[in-house]
Amino acid sequence: MTQNSMNILERVVKAADSKQANDIVALDMKKVSLLADYFVILDANNERQLNAIAQNVLEEAAKNKREIKRIEGKDEGKWILIDLGDVVVHLFNREERELYKLERLWSDADYVDIQEWLD
Repeated sequence: MTQNSMNILERVVKAADSKQANDIVALDMKKVSLLADYFVILDANNERQLNAIAQNVLEEAAKNKREIKRIEGKDEGKWILIDLGDVVVHLFNREERELYKLERLWSDADYVDIQEWLD
């Protein structure tokens, strides 16, 4: 079964939210980048929570037979990137998120309304 990128995005957002990720943002990248359809950006309160969110996203991807193209930064505990092809997830600790300001870097991208997926 092929999942469309919006379905993958929803699963990622719900997986992150279930581990109390902070300030989850989804950007529609289709008009501004060839890298992915969507970027998900979020932060966590500490390294333990960051790893728990990442693990939950990875488990959700595996459960849905979604190929994980790349994972970076898992050992540093500051910024984890999970590349699911159509959806790229950026998990930060709060300080790193402030430093990199990806939302500003990709300010040409439209925000996706994800409120109905959040608890």
